[in-house]
Amino acid sequence: MFLSTTIIGIRYKGEAAIGGDGQVTVEKTIMKQSANKIRKLYNGKILAGFAGGAADAITLFERFEKKLEESHGNLQKSVVNLAKDWRTDKVLRRLEALLVVLNKESVFLVSGSGDVIEPDDGIVAIGSGGAYALAAARALIKHTNLSAKEIVEESIRIASSICVYTNDNIGVETL
Repeated sequence: MFLSTTIIGIRYKGEAAIGGDGQVTVEKTIMKQSANKIRKLYNGKILAGFAGGAADAITLFERFEKKLEESHGNLQKSVVNLAKDWRTDKVLRRLEALLVVLNKESVFLVSGSGDVIEPDDGIVAIGSGGAYALAAARALIKHTNLSAKEIVEESIRIASSICVYTNDNIGVETL
């Protein structure tokens, strides 16, 4: 588990949204409150977010973009190929991060141990506040009529009220 962030991605009512908080924590100190941990990739058709080391995540985003180009935007094929490389490449396997990637059809969690997980309910959350945001999103989907973007924002806001490694400086991207 990475102590420093909350990232949540959801597919809901034909919309895809990903969000993250802005806090960067080093040990017990908040170093930054407005970091951007989410990206639009592949000509704005794919959303991605990371938890873990920023340099590691940037390396993974670059590698993932190459996989997307090679597969002509096929998200599933790209995440599987990234996970294979991440697990077997000498340099990549040292990277410490988790990725959430999604489009309007699929959402995945990708890890360096070879995990490629597509959740049944279209919601995935990572980072120290991930479990709180996940629980909040599930409740909001079940009991409200909020949009995907609003659910992501409110889920992170709820996580930030519980998790000391998450703040309420929230960035969200949608498709």
